[in-house]
Amino acid sequence: MIFGGMQKNSLIDYPGKISCVLFTMGCNFRCPYCHNPQLARGGMDGPVVFDEKTAYDFLEKRKGFLEGVVISGGEPTLQDDLAGVCEKIKRMGYPVKLDTNGSRPQVLKRLMDDALVDYIAMDIKTDPCSYSPLIQKDFNPSSLLESIRLVMQSTLEYEFKTTCIKPLVDAAVIENISRLISGAPLYALQQFQPADVLCPDFFQQNDRCFSEHDLMDLKSIAQPWVGECLVR
Repeated sequence: MIFGGMQKNSLIDYPGKISCVLFTMGCNFRCPYCHNPQLARGGMDGPVVFDEKTAYDFLEKRKGFLEGVVISGGEPTLQDDLAGVCEKIKRMGYPVKLDTNGSRPQVLKRLMDDALVDYIAMDIKTDPCSYSPLIQKDFNPSSLLESIRLVMQSTLEYEFKTTCIKPLVDAAVIENISRLISGAPLYALQQFQPADVLCPDFFQQNDRCFSEHDLMDLKSIAQPWVGECLVR
């Protein structure tokens, strides 16, 4: 596997652990607010591209300090060798957290069945029936719904998360998602951070962000359905 970047130390990406974040390249979604546009496009010309050996050498040297490894993206489940990478990292003694958009439930099932991941953080962008056209054209929500089912029926630690941005998210969307994941231990609502994004033109028409007050209102809608709802 060729990685598109690394965050050497993180205190927030793996709950309760000091972690390293490895970023894979390429994504099958085109979220206009994506803050890793080069990774989403799968470009190979960036200065931080490196191979597996570089990642393993770094992780070997950081034993005793790092407590976990996060594999993020892009979308990691698009990588054919994801299972092998997870297995090698696990053999080094690290628990693995996977960030995923949930579009490939068959990959998630293999990783779960083979005990290759310890924590799953799954993005739910909006109501699963409303991914088209902004997230992916002609999207079939069945794959997303299957991934939600697999995650919630597993014995792994997990969370769901939604980046709150208009018009993809509103009160009705948050209630629909919350009902869908009813009983989940953690649902995180994330404030959009304006920076380098995949589709800058998307942000030139209207105010897409929610105020802190609005986010608290969305949290109050979700909280009755899940163990904990927090705003990040």
